Amino acid sequence: MALSGLDASPRHREVASGFAEAVDGVSDWDAPTPVDGWVARDVVAHLVDWFTGFLAAGGVTLPDGPSVVDYPRGAWSQHAAAVQALLDSPTAEDVFSHPMAGEHRLADAIDRFYTADVYMHTWDLARSQGVIPGLDQGFAGHLLEGMAPIDDLLRNSGQYGPKVEVDADADAVSRLMGFIGRDPTWMPPR
Repeated sequence: MALSGLDASPRHREVASGFAEAVDGVSDWDAPTPVDGWVARDVVAHLVDWFTGFLAAGGVTLPDGPSVVDYPRGAWSQHAAAVQALLDSPTAEDVFSHPMAGEHRLADAIDRFYTADVYMHTWDLARSQGVIPGLDQGFAGHLLEGMAPIDDLLRNSGQYGPKVEVDADADAVSRLMGFIGRDPTWMPPR
């Protein structure tokens, strides 16, 4: 089934598994990524650190794991398992109240704010190693449909760079990457 047709828990499981494949493919943790100023290790650190802080701001604590600096694979593995455990627990139905993001069912907050970010950063991590990941095109289109109407809000948040223009007939993943400020033709320096 396509990612866009899944509920929060199985979607996270699939997306986190895809990111884990990208993690397993990393041979150089200091390789540059399509995110200006970031190396491969920074992609993992971003996902682990910001989401741990996001949940903590709403009163949900994830267990500490290995340091991304020392052991990025282990840090990702433990972090992804802890998030999946939240999604698979009864607390996934609880109301999660975040000071900036408002109130959501915990599963929905994870899905909307985090799983989509993992999906997009899978591209960054894979590209840092010269790999073009086989991301779900339908889910890319789904994310783009949801993000396009709030373009100004996203751009003003400082979390996305200027759009990169892509051909109108480009695939959905390339259009999504261009929308969030990535050059879909980016290649790591040789």
